[in-house]
Amino acid sequence: MVVGDFSLKDKIAVVTGGGSDLKLTPEAEGLVKTSNDHLAFATCDVSNWSDLKALPTRVTEAFGPNTIADVWIAGAGVFEPKWSSFLADTEEAHYKQMAINAEHPMKLTRIAMRSCLGADKPGVVLIVASGAGITGSYGCPIYCASKHAVVGFTKSLAQADADEDFKVVCILPGMVSTPLWTGEQARAVHEQYSYTDDVCITPKKVAEAMVEMVQLGKYRGGSLMEVAKGNLRGELESRQSVVVTGPEEKEWADRCYGPIREVFGRERGGAGKGANGVH
Repeated sequence: MVVGDFSLKDKIAVVTGGGSDLKLTPEAEGLVKTSNDHLAFATCDVSNWSDLKALPTRVTEAFGPNTIADVWIAGAGVFEPKWSSFLADTEEAHYKQMAINAEHPMKLTRIAMRSCLGADKPGVVLIVASGAGITGSYGCPIYCASKHAVVGFTKSLAQADADEDFKVVCILPGMVSTPLWTGEQARAVHEQYSYTDDVCITPKKVAEAMVEMVQLGKYRGGSLMEVAKGNLRGELESRQSVVVTGPEEKEWADRCYGPIREVFGRERGGAGKGANGVH
């Protein structure tokens, strides 16, 4: 049992970071207003788990009772803000950049799985990482660490596609022409990180690759795709610690994955949960 081909037609998607911030940009606000009720906006601080856990309820409020999101995009992220960088180091208790870039995609995936399993339906999570998830940079070590974290997380959930009919994949864009680089507050980092329009790809190109990863069955759970200038479709290896191919591997997998399968089995079909699949 794998998700396989998964058309987006008539599907509901949750996208964190879709408004570019905790509030809509003027462009996003105009899109919502003219969407004929096909789009809805909900304020969500992705570093606040209460906001994330409320998303299934926000879906039903926007699109009707018993509606469940089919696709979940972990798109919100920040790039080395001074308040949460390794060099400025102004935060006392933690690096919030890790909560936004790494913890939020993991928690969103868990919420998505509960929601889809509760409705006994397949689902897809696509995590927006970065090319920094497979390389390092002395200039932005926490950002790189946060993106490495979600790449490893995606690889680790490959088995959920076969076991639970739930696919988790990850896209790794290079520099993209978004407000992260083009906005007023980003000008200070242009020279430091050698930003130019020539090295950037467009948001449209990234979106097209994301649609492919969600819809096409050839991108199975655990798949990684790098999208960068001159390398629009660079599929990366997603190596597993154990590949189940024979009786010995199956015996190992049954023993190792048994407790995980037991938890998901209890969650499937809505046992012990509300209609939106959240405790």
